[in-house]
Amino acid sequence: MTSRVILISAAISEALREARFDDGSPVDASGLRAARSAADAGAVPAGGRLWVSPTARCRQTAEALGLEGAAETPELAPLDVGRWRGATLTEVSAKEPEAVARWLADPTAAPHDGESVVAFCDRVAEHLDTAAGFDGRTVAVVEPDVVRALVVRVLGAPEQAFWRVDVPPLTVTELSGRAGRWNLRAGRPLVGPA
Repeated sequence: MTSRVILISAAISEALREARFDDGSPVDASGLRAARSAADAGAVPAGGRLWVSPTARCRQTAEALGLEGAAETPELAPLDVGRWRGATLTEVSAKEPEAVARWLADPTAAPHDGESVVAFCDRVAEHLDTAAGFDGRTVAVVEPDVVRALVVRVLGAPEQAFWRVDVPPLTVTELSGRAGRWNLRAGRPLVGPA
C-alpha cells in the first residue's frame, strides 16, 4: 500500500512578510488572490483526506483553494514559540540574544517556554506516520515550518537542518511511500509546471 501526502504551504500573510512568529494573523489580500487563482486554474490537487493546520492563515488558504471540509489537525500546528509569539526574530534577538542563539544552535532548546525543534519534528512526523495507514492521497494545508520538519524527518537529516529549508507560500511538497520509507518531491509552485 502506497500513501501520498501532498503538503501545500499557506498563502502569504503580513506576519510572514515581517518575519514575525505566528500571531494568528490572516492571509493578506495578495495571498488570497494567489490562492483563488490557483483554485480557478484547477491547480489544487484532489485528495481523499483533507487536513489543515489550526491557524487562521491555513484555514483561510484552504478555503480560498476550495478545499472544503478540511479537518483541522492539531498535530500539524506550527512550532509553539511560547512567549515569542507575535514578535519578530529581530525584536526577540534584541531582548534575548543568548536565548535566540541557543535556540538556533541547539534543536533541543526551548528558551521561549514553548516547543523545541526536536519535539516539534517528532510531533509532526508521528502524525505523518498515521497517513501511512491510508491508501491513496491526503492533501494538507500547513505552515512552512510543518513542511520543514517533515522534510528533515523524511530525509533523515539532523534537526539542525530545519533552519536550512526554505518553504515559500503556496508551494507543494509531495511525500509518497509508507511509514519509515517516504520519497520526497519538494517545492513546486502550486500554479506552474508540474
